[in-house]
Amino acid sequence: MQIADPFGYFMEGTNGKGVLLVHGLTGAPAEMRLVARQLNRRGYTVYVPLLAGHGGDVRKLRGTRWQDWLESVEQAVEQLTAYTSEMFAAGICVGGKLALLAAHEQPGMLKAVAIYSPCFLYDGWNVPFYYPLLSRNITWLAHVPFLDRLNFSETSALGVKDQRMRRMMESMSREGILEKFPGKGLVEMYRLGRALKHELPHMLTPTLILHSREDDLSSPVHARYISDHIGAPNELRWIDDSYHMIHLDRQHRQVADLTADYFGVGHASDHL
Repeated sequence: MQIADPFGYFMEGTNGKGVLLVHGLTGAPAEMRLVARQLNRRGYTVYVPLLAGHGGDVRKLRGTRWQDWLESVEQAVEQLTAYTSEMFAAGICVGGKLALLAAHEQPGMLKAVAIYSPCFLYDGWNVPFYYPLLSRNITWLAHVPFLDRLNFSETSALGVKDQRMRRMMESMSREGILEKFPGKGLVEMYRLGRALKHELPHMLTPTLILHSREDDLSSPVHARYISDHIGAPNELRWIDDSYHMIHLDRQHRQVADLTADYFGVGHASDHL
C-alpha cells in the first residue's frame, strides 16, 4: 500500500481480514504499534493512518475540525478495501469515536468496531480540576477567542500506569505525537462527542467497548453510556491494571487479544 503521510504504516496479514487502527487526539500511528503487531500476529492485515492535522505541531492541528479527522478515517477504509475481504476498525478515545461514526456512515464497510477508553469529557481521577470545568462549559467557551490559542499539557502519568511504557510514550514526540493539545482540540472533541451521541441509537455495527476501571482521564461512566445507548449489539469489557492508554499500557496484549477474538467470532457479520 502506498502511504502518503510520513507516520502511517501498513502490515499485511494472512487471514484475509483487515483492521483499521485509529490513534487519539494529538496522537500518532506510533501509539498503536503494540496492538497492531499483536493483531498482525493473529493474521490480520493492519493499516494505521495519520489523522488530518496531526503529526506536525499544535498550529497545524488548530486548523482542522473533527469532520476532517473523520474524513481521514473514511478515506483509510476505502484504501484498505483493496487488501481484505472483511474489514474492522478499532481506536483509542477520539479515534474510537471516529471509527464508530465511519462505520455508521459507510454501512456494511466495517463489520465490527472496537472502541478503547471512550471519553466525552476529561473527568478522570488524575485530571486537573479545571479540565471537567472547561469541558462542561465548552459550548459557550468555544466562542471565546482566546481559548483557541491556549495549549494544555498532558497529565504527569500520560495516561499510562506502567513506568517503562510511560518512558516509551515520552520518546514518541519524534514520531508525531504532540506533547500539548490546543483549546481548539477540546472544542472539536466536544463537538465530535455530541455528534456521536446523536447517532448512537441508530448505529447497527457490532461494537466492543474496552475501558479501564482505573482510567485516570476518562470515567468508566462514558463506556457505560455508549453500551446503554448504542443501537447495535455490543460487549462491554473491563481492564483492571491500566490507566487511560490501555492500548499501550500493562495489558495491551489483552486489549489486542480481546479485539482479535471479537472480530474473529463471525457473529459480527450476522447482524449486518
